[in-house]
Amino acid sequence: MDFKKEILKSSHRISQYVRKTYFQYSFPFSESFNNDTWFKLENLQHTGSFKVRGAFNKLLNISKVEKKRGVLSASTGNHGAALAYASQILGVSCTIYVPKNASLSKLNNMKQFGAEIKFHGNDCVDAEMKSREMSILQGKTYISPYNDFDIIMGQGSIGVEIISQVEKPLDVMIISVGGGGLIGGTASYLKYIWPKIHIIGCSPINSAVMLESIEAGEILDLESKETISDGTAGGVEKDSVTFPICKEVIDESIFVSETEIKKAMFEYMKKEHQLIEGAAGTAIAALFQKKKYLKGKRVGVLVCGGNISMETVKQIL
Repeated sequence: MDFKKEILKSSHRISQYVRKTYFQYSFPFSESFNNDTWFKLENLQHTGSFKVRGAFNKLLNISKVEKKRGVLSASTGNHGAALAYASQILGVSCTIYVPKNASLSKLNNMKQFGAEIKFHGNDCVDAEMKSREMSILQGKTYISPYNDFDIIMGQGSIGVEIISQVEKPLDVMIISVGGGGLIGGTASYLKYIWPKIHIIGCSPINSAVMLESIEAGEILDLESKETISDGTAGGVEKDSVTFPICKEVIDESIFVSETEIKKAMFEYMKKEHQLIEGAAGTAIAALFQKKKYLKGKRVGVLVCGGNISMETVKQIL
């Protein structure tokens, strides 16, 4: 597959449905880190996260018959809200399976766009397995949160936008890693255009299945502990198409603690005056962890989402 060509096609396909989000230069972070730091503000995207890109790209690629039957998926929140939103816009019925510990704020985000919500299991992988099973029984199309080339190519449109939003290449791009669809698509395009860019993938220590799988050389079945970065939490499906892509594009893996994530979220909200969720805080925590290495460099950080409950904001404050 020609990733560059497919990502460009996907970016054009979804352009009328998604926002071209700001790639905002941060004066306070650049001064603090003695470098040039930009934030890609996907927290300002429709539904509050980057996920609408992949959702629209997938739904626009399925047949009329599939659209008529409806779609199923599994999600901890952001993918579900994005798919529900895209389905509502395109007139497709949508059912989302969620693990029992899913974030209440993200569940409400899904419901407001008309999705039918069903609970199953304690991990997103459990919900994914159930959703796949039901898609076969009901003859409906299953849409993975990450394990799908259309989803990955849709997320890659972020890379297309970033390239157009800066005059010179970045030295480093920092991206949070869950199932690998976001970093897989975005980093693939960035590396095609800027082959020397250093891609940092980051995850919370409590749930870093993809990064630990890359280190092991195979997809691992690991238990995920509770994390404020619920958008990246959970396992990775066996034989996921994102695994070889992530192995190829991730140059460095960073693991961050819950304390580091919360401190990073606090600092970002204080300096940039925007709400962000834990998965976005994970990328900013990696920025702090690599502070010395990033001195004098041109650095991009992907702020992947802003869906956070007021209760969590209170805890951080």
